[in-house]
Amino acid sequence: MARTWLRIRVDLLGGGGIDCDPSPGRVFLVGPSHTFEQFAEAIDAAFARWDLSHLHEFNLKDGRVIGYPDDSYAPELEWLDHAKLKVAKEVKPGEEFEYVFDLGDNWRHRCTVEPEKGDPVEEYGIVPNVPAPIWGWGSIPDQYGRWAFDPDEEEDDDLGNLD
Repeated sequence: MARTWLRIRVDLLGGGGIDCDPSPGRVFLVGPSHTFEQFAEAIDAAFARWDLSHLHEFNLKDGRVIGYPDDSYAPELEWLDHAKLKVAKEVKPGEEFEYVFDLGDNWRHRCTVEPEKGDPVEEYGIVPNVPAPIWGWGSIPDQYGRWAFDPDEEEDDDLGNLD
């Protein structure tokens, strides 16, 4: 397969009152037919987002805002529909843009389209139906700043324990 897929590096800069230094990140393969909606879902999964009930947006360098059009949030913005726009048609190698998850907690990500394109079979093993992470680094903070398990706290029986 030809090297036709974009390789996009995504660095988590911070959010929810946290600045990530150093920033954790992931590199994704994004195919020619993948939408910004699919890319947002892939980023959220790769950065361990578990409460997906929040709005998100992509901010391109030319000022366009791509996301879930919701007139109740920032009706003055002209949102472009994330389900319709293809990533590979809107960004090019060498360009940077921003992804923000949870517009209240403002989890900011810098997205950099790498200069070299990728081959999904060579780098991922198959041709995935959605954008796929192929490399990652760093510790991912919980989106609400909580820990899954704190050994210093007593066990809470309200967490679904049957006894």
